[in-house]
Amino acid sequence: MRDIYVLDLHTHTYASGHAYNTMNEMAYAAKEKGLQLLGITDHAPAMPYSSGPLHFLNLKVARREKYGLPLLLGVEANIVDYEGNLDMEEAVLKQMDIVIASLHTPCIKSGTREDNTNAYLGAIHNPYVDILGHPDDVRYEVDYETVIREAKNYGTLIELNNASLSPKSFRKNAKEADKEILRLCEKYEVPVVVSSDAHVEEDILNFEYADALLCEVNFPLELIVNTSVEKLKTALKNRAPMHNCLKNKAYITIYTTFNPYHLLHHYLDELHINLIFHLI
Repeated sequence: MRDIYVLDLHTHTYASGHAYNTMNEMAYAAKEKGLQLLGITDHAPAMPYSSGPLHFLNLKVARREKYGLPLLLGVEANIVDYEGNLDMEEAVLKQMDIVIASLHTPCIKSGTREDNTNAYLGAIHNPYVDILGHPDDVRYEVDYETVIREAKNYGTLIELNNASLSPKSFRKNAKEADKEILRLCEKYEVPVVVSSDAHVEEDILNFEYADALLCEVNFPLELIVNTSVEKLKTALKNRAPMHNCLKNKAYITIYTTFNPYHLLHHYLDELHINLIFHLI
């Protein structure tokens, strides 16, 4: 795997119900692996045995930095119908630092190609969704060109999920779907975010299969968000008219490791947005 990745935005803790580490353990492992930013996005309530809305609402009490590593605390929400509705209320979603929207078989059955495509389109149109999670699950037949074009229009990131590509994955034949997704992302210049989907600390920053596929298809480095925190900032800024943190005049605090004392403020007057970057 290439040594080019500095952030992993899709990981899980005990709160997901089928993951096996605490937030502290995940943060410590990420720090030890040299990450500059970690996203913790536990499963939303429709996933069996995951945590309820109060868990996510109370993330406000959790520090956004552990062991010197900045954290984005959010949710992997479940798309629960073919209109793209999610299993979390707006009051909860708007408190999240980052929101991934995914199709999961325990939460929604596969419909027709049109149904599944509309489910993704509805999620893209949700002002709180930042990333479409593992859209490579071929159990859900999808019109990828329509989805990627709409992701371009709305500034939604597309996930390349390493766990989907693992030989252990239950999302079979994801590689061919991912090849098509990457082809379309390159065609429409849609940024992708590579994710481990780690459910144990050892899998944080495990992009082995995803990185191999990116190399195989010669995917443009400039469209891979994980290679710099600045790219993530730009991606979320492009999402600004819809993004929850920005829409609600909140702050996104992202740390990098270049300069211990420099603070960069990027202010957008019309949306009353502050993107604060502490460079430590």
